[in-house]
Amino acid sequence: MEVSVLNRKGEDTGKKVTLNEAIFGIEPNDHAIYLDVKQYLANQRQGTAKTKERSEISGSTRKLGRQKGGGGARRGDINSPVLVGGGRVFGPTPRDYGFKLNKKVKQLARKSALAYKAKEEGAILVIEDFTFDAPKTKDFIQLEENLKVADKKSLLVLPGADKNVFLSARNVKGAKLTTASQLNTYNVLDAATLVVTEKALEQINEILTK
Repeated sequence: MEVSVLNRKGEDTGKKVTLNEAIFGIEPNDHAIYLDVKQYLANQRQGTAKTKERSEISGSTRKLGRQKGGGGARRGDINSPVLVGGGRVFGPTPRDYGFKLNKKVKQLARKSALAYKAKEEGAILVIEDFTFDAPKTKDFIQLEENLKVADKKSLLVLPGADKNVFLSARNVKGAKLTTASQLNTYNVLDAATLVVTEKALEQINEILTK
């Protein structure tokens, strides 16, 4: 599958690049995508929720009533879970929600996500490598307008960290930036349009065909 290379003005440069069939042309694996997205979202969770148990409540340990014969539930001290203000039973404690996923499954998931994008008309745009002389949000907005992605959720993939481009895009609604090495399944599927520079595309081919 061939894609025309555009410049920053959104004009066709006359150059074409071929999307690697081993990545963009495979039959997508939905289960691999599900597992990779599930792991990504799990890793975003802080896991810091915590409630106090009976032993952590500050209060007297005096037994409030007789064990039997009171006509109600048994209860000990004022920290009892059956009383208002008492400890909570089996409440959440800090934990790590992450889980292990094999590298080959993650790689297959990324390939599958890219393959889905390749099937959509105009969902992948390849542009010439570029940078900005200084951080300017106006320049990035102009770039999006030239590429006709200003009103869509877009993901710009760069070959490496570019401070000026990242700073220019951070306040633009619907725009996300990443590098080829940090490309993940969730962000690919979340974006309506994938904008990839020529060098970033070469790096994606190298990373996903190892």
